[in-house]
Amino acid sequence: MTRYILRRLAISFGVLFVGSFLLYIMVINSGDPLEDLRQSTASNRDVLIQGRIDTMGLDLPWYQRYWDWLTGVAGCFTGNCDLGTDQTGTDVLSMLEQAATATLRLVTIATFAAIIIGIIVGILTAIRQYSGFDYAVTFLTFLFFSLPVFWAAVLLKEYGAIRFNDWIADPQISVLQAFIVGAVLAFILQAVMGGSMRRRLFTAGATGAFSVIALLYFTYVGWWRSPALGPVIVILVSLAFAVGLVALFAGLGKRRVLYATLTTVGVGSVLYFALAPLLEEPNWWLLLGLLVSAVVVGLVVGYFWGGYSRGQAMAMSAITAVFMAGMTFADHLVYAWHGFLELKPRPISTIGASTPNFQGDFWETTLDWGTQLILPTILLTLISVATYSRYTRSSMLETMNQDYVRTARSKGLSERTVITKHAFRNALIPITTIIALDFAALIGGAVITETVFGWNGMGAMFREGLDHVDPNPVMAFFLVTGTAAVVMNLVADLAYASLDPRIRR
Repeated sequence: MTRYILRRLAISFGVLFVGSFLLYIMVINSGDPLEDLRQSTASNRDVLIQGRIDTMGLDLPWYQRYWDWLTGVAGCFTGNCDLGTDQTGTDVLSMLEQAATATLRLVTIATFAAIIIGIIVGILTAIRQYSGFDYAVTFLTFLFFSLPVFWAAVLLKEYGAIRFNDWIADPQISVLQAFIVGAVLAFILQAVMGGSMRRRLFTAGATGAFSVIALLYFTYVGWWRSPALGPVIVILVSLAFAVGLVALFAGLGKRRVLYATLTTVGVGSVLYFALAPLLEEPNWWLLLGLLVSAVVVGLVVGYFWGGYSRGQAMAMSAITAVFMAGMTFADHLVYAWHGFLELKPRPISTIGASTPNFQGDFWETTLDWGTQLILPTILLTLISVATYSRYTRSSMLETMNQDYVRTARSKGLSERTVITKHAFRNALIPITTIIALDFAALIGGAVITETVFGWNGMGAMFREGLDHVDPNPVMAFFLVTGTAAVVMNLVADLAYASLDPRIRR
């Protein structure tokens, strides 16, 4: 395995070298970097031209300029990274750090959201093949996949930002609107759950009634502007998640696994109150430490409860601990929403990655950061969900028709066990390839999204470099996207060996 990894790394470095060489040649030959100055009528035009020549090294042969850039990149391995400067003399490395922070946080969140949603939807459509739900999801996924990014972004800005901001100033939901929303949710959920007509009617009725009552109640108490979850909701939802997780992946018959997850929720309930003073004004390092501690607690609880199912109990307890930590985080964010609206009456912005000169506490600042992220994340997620759901569906259908799946069914195993333990794991192999390729593709595709939403990310840096025939910012963009593609493909190859041990040979 070590020899295989080293060989792949050597090939990857070769690919990056050839790609960087070709891109550098294309950029420097794409136009004249002095064109704007040649057309200038300023009295010091010649001085400005000479200054730019000196800054960009235009008096040097192209191979020397490329070699200078390559040696600067090589210095990154020794801690002396030098990516050069742009045409104004600004250090490209500092530009890249700021741009990459914005872009990677957008792409990473969108990728994880798309993976989770796409795989779940793909599994459901494979199980419900040729049903009305399958046809509806197929239509929607092809619709999302074919959406022009710039057009979808404009729609999101209109309905997800402008009109929402108008509504949140005085949020009201009429009885008719509540019934319409309830009917839509009831139709969707009964289609997802399936079953007999009696089961469908019960699901639709319960969903519709609950939705209507909840919407009218929230409007009556003013919950939309002053929301709250509270410990009861956090604990109940965490308990439901723990039971559902065990039922899905282990079965409720494995009592020790169930007791481990329920004990984790109990410990988390105590810590919810014990850590409340620390969470009034935390920082990200504290939250990261608490998240790691939650995982450790889950592992320890699973270890002592697990018995013969120790590995499964530890894994599910850790997942339950992470979920409850997320619920606690969401609880504090929801509680801070009212104060955030006082500072920013129109919460969803259409331009920029953050609000200039925003003054608020940690939770209000986090809300500002999150609301700026909502629209571009939704856009990138919708596009990627289509890919993941279709590949998951086709991979699951192919796997579920294999002999070993039929054998598992003939042995009397439950459908849950057949799907989660036999079909799904093998179906993940082709999906892993798509994940590896999609992450790097999303970084490149984010160029248009960042342009529409006014993000100063890597897309803006890449575009400005091309516009000014300035190779250093473009090469910095390539360095990140190319490295991401190489690393993700290497991770995918290692994941193959984990999913199917035969691949190791």
